[in-house]
Amino acid sequence: MMKTMMVVSFIFSFAFAWMTTPHEARMVPAAGPAPAPVEAFSVSTKGPFKNNQTLPIDTTFKLPAPIPVWPPGNGFGSGIINLGGLQVAQISTFNKIWSSYEGGPDNVGATVFEPSGIPEGFSMLGCYSQPNNKPLFGQVLVAKDDSPTSNNPALKEPLDYTLIWTSESLEINQNGSAYFWLPTPPNGYVAVGHVVTASPDKPSLDKIRCVRSDLTDQLEAGSSIWENKGFNIYNTRPTKRGTQALTLVLGTFIAQNGGSNGPLFMFCLRNTNPNSTTTSMPNLQQIDAIVQAYSPIMYLHPDEEYLPSSVNWFFSNGGLLYKKGDESNPSPIQPNGNNLPQDPNNDDSYWLDLPADETNRERVKKGELQSAQAYLHIKPMFGGTYTDIAMWVYYPFNGPARAKIEFFNIPLGKIGEHVGDWEHVTLRVSNFNGELQRVYFSEHSGGKWVDSSDLEFKSGNKFASYASLHGHAFYSKPGLVLRTGNYNNNGIGIRNDTESSDKAVDLGVGFEVVSAEYLGPGIVVEPPWLNYYREWGPKITYDIANELKKVEKFLTGKLKKLFEKFVSKLPSELLGEEGPTGPKVKNSWSGDEI
Repeated sequence: MMKTMMVVSFIFSFAFAWMTTPHEARMVPAAGPAPAPVEAFSVSTKGPFKNNQTLPIDTTFKLPAPIPVWPPGNGFGSGIINLGGLQVAQISTFNKIWSSYEGGPDNVGATVFEPSGIPEGFSMLGCYSQPNNKPLFGQVLVAKDDSPTSNNPALKEPLDYTLIWTSESLEINQNGSAYFWLPTPPNGYVAVGHVVTASPDKPSLDKIRCVRSDLTDQLEAGSSIWENKGFNIYNTRPTKRGTQALTLVLGTFIAQNGGSNGPLFMFCLRNTNPNSTTTSMPNLQQIDAIVQAYSPIMYLHPDEEYLPSSVNWFFSNGGLLYKKGDESNPSPIQPNGNNLPQDPNNDDSYWLDLPADETNRERVKKGELQSAQAYLHIKPMFGGTYTDIAMWVYYPFNGPARAKIEFFNIPLGKIGEHVGDWEHVTLRVSNFNGELQRVYFSEHSGGKWVDSSDLEFKSGNKFASYASLHGHAFYSKPGLVLRTGNYNNNGIGIRNDTESSDKAVDLGVGFEVVSAEYLGPGIVVEPPWLNYYREWGPKITYDIANELKKVEKFLTGKLKKLFEKFVSKLPSELLGEEGPTGPKVKNSWSGDEI
């Protein structure tokens, strides 16, 4: 009897796994031309790096296609931005100063550079550094004094330097020795970057410039670049970030000796020119050219049932507006959402829903790929030195979730379903030259920034964006990503399956700019649906325990215990149905993405 039960259990488990397993996605290498080489150093073999190996940092990343010549207008793409008493330019050519070949991400070390090819009259503000596990792809700002009077210049040489750390006595795999110096600023001035040398001699005082304090602001340490025995190198970013923030990303780093909790003796620049935050931004013709150059190609999973559509398609195909207290009398939504509430409140008094009759409800759930389009919000970032282009995509319905429990893929019934779904990718473009620098991929309630050097390019500078099956989260590469939440056991989580298919949309075709506040009133007229602050789907509660029991009855022993433990850690947003709010209600509308 026991043997028979084991055979039956095995047959059922095999059949269950086979029926619920999707097409497994494959990792696709990034396309594009081979990067151009930079100078490589011969090193010893004490660490993991060997002489005959080539590291990613030994090549310089370039976009697959040249940056376009942008349509004329204002200061976008002009190369120089006036911050008010201070002009800045962006440098992406470097001289290598020092490399470590161990430590840092992937334990292949990091490299420090100083900017080269600095324009006449401009000065270095600090060195640049990045881990060796990526191609060289970075920028650092240099500055020129543009003060109206020489009595109070924007820039001054340091008075001295303090040596804060050296690699001279370390038993590590490195190219020579490095010496990290902190400039000593004159009174009323601050340092915004370090000088790194390959010699113990102090740098010359004219090597770098300090910046007048009123032109700077607070910064914070970002991601770690390299660490060794309490010495840390971090990326930096402004403490204040968002569409109204005037602080800049310099591209310099901060070095700390003695741990990450010490004081930060560095600052970032601040734009004090009230005009440049808009004059350095692209006009409508330039926006169109940027989108045509860099728009992502959105790939849906081949098994995706719930496709995107345009907002107007949803309205015109039976979308309904419900009002609390009058649920039996919903209103058809007018084209473009003209009858949606326009007050900036997010209460439970209104919500949207699918058509009431079952036939149309199921049809509209499926979406309409031919009508799908991207809705663009154009916003200034980092004091007008960058343009963020948030490209929003709408889905009438978000499908049910599935869990992976070791080797089994388990449908979760209604869990994960809800009416309405908004997802987006954000292009971050330099206003100095119009180059695509980074892309943000929204993933459910969070997301991830990906450098351009890590994108998968498909056609020229157009890159791939993969939407996950049913949940529609965006990822930069195809494959399986497990959403584990607070549950850290390997091999257990909510499945996010992405794969290339013929269900694809170039988000640069038929897009609509729905908001660009910096252009001024009347230039871009926001559609009424954008100012609808309530939810795009109803809030539905159901018996979660009953839904889970439908799944648990197929599980036994260890698998059942693992599943119960996993469910107890699921995000609350999965345990019930509630429509999302629209793009304008998201924190990223006026803030940074993370």
